[in-house]
Amino acid sequence: MALEGLLIKPIKAHLKKLDWLMIISAVLLTIFGLLSIYSSSLRKGGFLNFKKQLVFFIVSFILMLAISFFDYRILKNNSYLILILYFLCLLMLAGVYFLAPEIRGKHGWYKLGILSFDPIEPAKLVLAILLAKYFSMRHVEMYKFRHIVFSGIYVLLPCLLIFFQPDMGSVLILLIVWLSILIISGIKIRHFLILSLCAILILGFSWQFLLKDYQKDRVSSFLFPSDPLGSSWSQNQAEIAIGSGQIFGRGFTKGSQTQYGFLPEPHTDFVFASLAEEFGLIGIFFLFLLYLILIWRIIKIAVISQSNFARLFTAGFSVILISHFFINIGMNLGWLPVIGIYLPFVSYGGSGLLGNFIGLGILQSIKAKS
Repeated sequence: MALEGLLIKPIKAHLKKLDWLMIISAVLLTIFGLLSIYSSSLRKGGFLNFKKQLVFFIVSFILMLAISFFDYRILKNNSYLILILYFLCLLMLAGVYFLAPEIRGKHGWYKLGILSFDPIEPAKLVLAILLAKYFSMRHVEMYKFRHIVFSGIYVLLPCLLIFFQPDMGSVLILLIVWLSILIISGIKIRHFLILSLCAILILGFSWQFLLKDYQKDRVSSFLFPSDPLGSSWSQNQAEIAIGSGQIFGRGFTKGSQTQYGFLPEPHTDFVFASLAEEFGLIGIFFLFLLYLILIWRIIKIAVISQSNFARLFTAGFSVILISHFFINIGMNLGWLPVIGIYLPFVSYGGSGLLGNFIGLGILQSIKAKS
């Protein structure tokens, strides 16, 4: 009994330190996603995606709680561990070209039986950790342009491997995270302008020589929609689904665009449109509120953190979530081209769900140790 008390008391004390408002908001977002995946599965007559996502949710939640018990300062104080994780991510990203099957014209997922694993998701998290470590050690030297160059090399290597999969959306997320952490760390305006000029030149070069025709078509159809039955079909159907939901929605499992197959990928890229159709403006307001609470609690952890590493990692992880949120919804509303960015915690995808809950586990460790 004495030994049991010695074990239970520290666990209870630790659990009290966790940010349960953040956890509850993430759990409710995931439940929102599970409802949408269940609804879109009705049309297919099979619920394998729903079952897999549910299992990933349970595993991810348990893993988040387990990670929260570890001291995040192990990452902060161990550069070799971070570099090992970084190079493992590079190996996994390179390995998809040789070991991963081609799915929809892309080598991006390892097949493990009925499961698929996307190495891009852990790469996003590890890169946020690496950049937080790099700039937390050099924040007083941000006037030196070489730190921007060296950090850019760390970002460039995974970006190149991801670009040729091809996955332009994930490349954009990594670049946004890098630029955000640079700005938070105190980049000089002159250096920022130089980076902006380089970005414009690289974008022009990529458009001319690197982007494939279908990638150019996505951008062209977004800027100059002229083929409602072709390249503009997906976004047109998403806008129809969002509009048909009106205030109260058509009802759970009763969305015509989703159930009759007009809305493509209603469980991944266009899960927001599917939710808007079935739950309406009221449901979307609740979805936005949950995201607002989640980001607010993450920022609060950044404010109370005692170290630059914790602040920068928290900022980097929040940028990952915010970028995914705005780009995915922009795709659904027709404000941005379709580039395959999922909605965090809501879209189907075990790798993304696992990565996001691991990130929350690290944040909970930061909160508990602050």
